[in-house]
Amino acid sequence: MVNLTTETLRPVFDTAMKEGLNLWDTAYAYGMGTSEKVLGDFLRTVPRDSYLISDKFTPQCADPAAENAVTALYEKSSELLGTDYMDFYWIHNPMDAPKWVTELIPLAKSGKIGKIGLSNHSLAEIKEAADILAGEGLKISAIQNHYSLLNRSSETSGILDYCKENGIIFFSYMVLEQGALTGKYDTEHPFPEDSDRGRTYNPMLPKLEKLNAGLEEIADRHHVATAQIPVAWAIAKRTLPIIGVTKVYQVEDAVKAAEVELSPEEIETLERLGDEAQVNVIRYWEKEMK
Repeated sequence: MVNLTTETLRPVFDTAMKEGLNLWDTAYAYGMGTSEKVLGDFLRTVPRDSYLISDKFTPQCADPAAENAVTALYEKSSELLGTDYMDFYWIHNPMDAPKWVTELIPLAKSGKIGKIGLSNHSLAEIKEAADILAGEGLKISAIQNHYSLLNRSSETSGILDYCKENGIIFFSYMVLEQGALTGKYDTEHPFPEDSDRGRTYNPMLPKLEKLNAGLEEIADRHHVATAQIPVAWAIAKRTLPIIGVTKVYQVEDAVKAAEVELSPEEIETLERLGDEAQVNVIRYWEKEMK
């Protein structure tokens, strides 16, 4: 939501709520409060029981002077969002893990958090946090990692299986690889060269041609847009995809993607093409899960 106006985003919010896409994932780190403030302005206009908030404690935003940095950032985010309850609250990344999980415990016991989540954590870090929380009668309810046809390390490392075995919701983010798997960009139509996406994905575009061709073929078979297939794949893998939306049509695409049922053969084909691309899409803020 950064650098986008309230007027521009209001139709996006209204369409999502109308279509039942009512879980809003944000963090103070996204624009240093800007995302939360804009979202909060929208949320104040609808009943609290009509939506779910997923917010995060980002270690890099911690106040070193605070008695409890997790609680302090939570309160700041809470004020911006206009709520005193987070349906999901996450430790955004494992910097200084498991320190922040320990600091989260008083907040979790206060009743201000519905479900505790960890984002960008490895399986070992997840298990360590789970042990700490279990000692306090608490548990991890959600994991959020980068997961796409080009980065299945949360699957190969055993994190997805661990989540299934322990009743943990897995939120998959960057399933579209910031647009690289939407069919919109290719070697003839690259990302803007001076953008972060351009610097990251433009060198990969030649290697993504076969995968994107496969996505387009399967999309045509299902009579949907190419961008809907990676989302449908993430759903078929029993994950909850987090989609960045700034336009109404992107919300409508997400709704349609939830209705697509991929066959086992189509899933196998997509994963094979993704593996064959042999590209590294691990970004600077994360790590490969091993």
